[in-house]
Amino acid sequence: MPDDSLHSDADSEKLHNLAKKIKAWGESLGFQQVAIVAPDLSQASERLNKWLADGFQGSMGWMAEHGDKRYKVDKLVDHTIRVISVRMDYLADDKMIAVLKNDNKAYISRYALGRDYHKLIRKRLAQLVTKIQQELPQLELSQRPFVDSAPVMEKPLAEQAGLGWIGKNTLLLNNEAGSWFFLGEIYTSLPLPTDTSEQTNRCGNCRACLKVCPTDAFPEPYVLDARKCISYLTIESKEAIPLALRPLMGNRVFGCDDCQIICPWNRFASQSKEDDFTPRHNLDNPDLVTLFNWDQDEFLANTEGSPIRRIGHERWLRNLAVGLGNAGGDSSILQTLEKRADDPSPLVREHVQWAIERQRDKLADITPE
Repeated sequence: MPDDSLHSDADSEKLHNLAKKIKAWGESLGFQQVAIVAPDLSQASERLNKWLADGFQGSMGWMAEHGDKRYKVDKLVDHTIRVISVRMDYLADDKMIAVLKNDNKAYISRYALGRDYHKLIRKRLAQLVTKIQQELPQLELSQRPFVDSAPVMEKPLAEQAGLGWIGKNTLLLNNEAGSWFFLGEIYTSLPLPTDTSEQTNRCGNCRACLKVCPTDAFPEPYVLDARKCISYLTIESKEAIPLALRPLMGNRVFGCDDCQIICPWNRFASQSKEDDFTPRHNLDNPDLVTLFNWDQDEFLANTEGSPIRRIGHERWLRNLAVGLGNAGGDSSILQTLEKRADDPSPLVREHVQWAIERQRDKLADITPE
């Protein structure tokens, strides 16, 4: 809980020095940026509630749960008065465009190529929490780390902390690092001095991210309709992918990075220094057919420790079937699909049948009469 005794000049200097130490510790733990903010989420909560009222969350009912715990931080963690916001870069390859242009390849969002970031960052933040408590053993601090795992408004908090600005694609953009990074937070009762250097929104007149979106998922700048977003369709949604959107998905089988790839600010993005984010199992450049041929055991083995595993083998096959349907006409692809035409899952069967029909139509178009 907050310690009201921390108000003397000596205590103020001690907290100032501790804030400097926290940033140094964070850097040593692999974070590229650490900043401290006294959160005010009143405007962010208004935007969230309007977004929910518009139904843009799709089937993500959890976005409307937890009441005001999302924007009243002390209701989520008692006595919270500060948030320590951190950034960790994750980009670990440069094949994105080449893979997207090859319709026999499967495009997987770059954040998911290596180890699951939740576990890695949560462990590092827990270490940072321990260091802070050890520095002030006489205080009973209320502290808790978060990594995309609770009702925490990560991007508005990071924006207020000066880690970037929320761009027209609704992602946090940093003028020195683009957007290829993860965010994490520590809620704390410690009255640390705050950082006040918020980054100015520098999107200007640029509309590149809005124009490049394959499914036109941005009804207006700074607003995402998740129901049309490929990341939502391939990861969050458990339902059949709408017929009208399937051809637009191309070879994107787990997430989508188009609005990041096109963003001019990502010219400044650096490659990650984290070995755990290095692509595994050739997932940065895989063949659609290879991934589609994984059985349940292979899927589990090859996605161990990966965020991909959480969608399960059934939705994995659903997504890949769409990718195969969008590939160029190829008799070997058609044969691969036909082997799963009787899959036990109705969801998989539906998408496989759609892909079979697509492949047959394409082959008919290229076969001489």
